[in-house]
Amino acid sequence: MSRRRKGRDVNGILVIDKPMDVTSNGILQQVKRLFGAAKAGHTGALDPLATGVLPLCFGEATKFSQMMLDSDKAYIATAKLGVRTETGDSEGQIVDERPVPSDLTTEQLEVVLDRFRGDIQQVPSMYSALKHQGRPLYEYAREGIEVERPARPVTIYELTLIELRDDELDIAVSCTKGTYIRSLVEDIGEAIGCGAHVTALRRTMASGFTLTDACQVTTLEQMREQGESLDGLLVAPDAALSMFPEQTLEGQSLVSILNGQPVRIPGQSEKGFVRLYGNKGFVGLAEKFPEGEATKLVPRRLVKSS
Repeated sequence: MSRRRKGRDVNGILVIDKPMDVTSNGILQQVKRLFGAAKAGHTGALDPLATGVLPLCFGEATKFSQMMLDSDKAYIATAKLGVRTETGDSEGQIVDERPVPSDLTTEQLEVVLDRFRGDIQQVPSMYSALKHQGRPLYEYAREGIEVERPARPVTIYELTLIELRDDELDIAVSCTKGTYIRSLVEDIGEAIGCGAHVTALRRTMASGFTLTDACQVTTLEQMREQGESLDGLLVAPDAALSMFPEQTLEGQSLVSILNGQPVRIPGQSEKGFVRLYGNKGFVGLAEKFPEGEATKLVPRRLVKSS
């Protein structure tokens, strides 16, 4: 006997402005209940300390959550200079205190920041969710176990100094996936010579969505209390895939793709992903491979509604 599915079919993406002091999963479960959705997931957790853009995927949109997880991100962070903590943020115990250079200027700081722009190597924090032997690193850290972590390549597209105060600075960061802002701030603090940790972190962009696209959980609660439908707040899954080119199919090519079969189309193109559309709109994501004077499209993620 099959188990009865809890919740209704809800498909699309909702961008939440995550508040402080709650987990990303906590917000996900709260919003999932408000929608009465059967299936939902987020696209990369924010620490409880952090706020800002948190895209949530429902139903068919969850098929593209990995693509969204792999997308570029942007943040605004506040760093406290002269103090290092065990977690790299204000939630951890202080492990080191050093005086902040009294003559630190914005010009000197720009020289330091320039070392962290572009392609860099970054050692992930022990208090990250990266897995080691099947367990997240933060579990080892809480047990007092230090695990060797190889440096990983990340790219800092933009690193802008917003303001320098006596022992604090605000920075804006645009970066590739896998960049740890806590580690970046710690490394900047070490380069200055006094150490640093994150006291505030706000994600301003993820998966192409910005804070202008985000809504508050309190707004959803108010709408439910007033008997309003929340479904109109959802955007289609392809809204998060704008980084990929668009390809329209018709006739037998469309039929074959919808049946999960690769198709060849005329014209050369570079290898990569492409958004597929048919006569009823978005049908999914395919990967393209050049083959002589043609291109082979291999379906990777298709939406059921097509």
